[in-house]
Amino acid sequence: MKKLELPKQEKADIVRAIQVYFTEELEQDIGTLPAELLLDFLSGQIGPHHYNRGLRDAHTALLGKMEELADALYRLEEQRDIRR
Repeated sequence: MKKLELPKQEKADIVRAIQVYFTEELEQDIGTLPAELLLDFLSGQIGPHHYNRGLRDAHTALLGKMEELADALYRLEEQRDIRR
């Protein structure tokens, strides 16, 4: 799987969120570089699982919509058959 490259501002926002979490929840300061390294590690380890879950969820949603479309087409076909 291709490595996810976050836009610069998005990565900076996440790094800042990591730093805030460490300060508020763990009562420990973490610098920018360690926070970036942690983000890169977590993205590599956890990211693919979340990505694949997102794909499965999208697949399920798409199948549901396709079933709705098939039902709608079937109803149209039934209406057409009645008029003959």
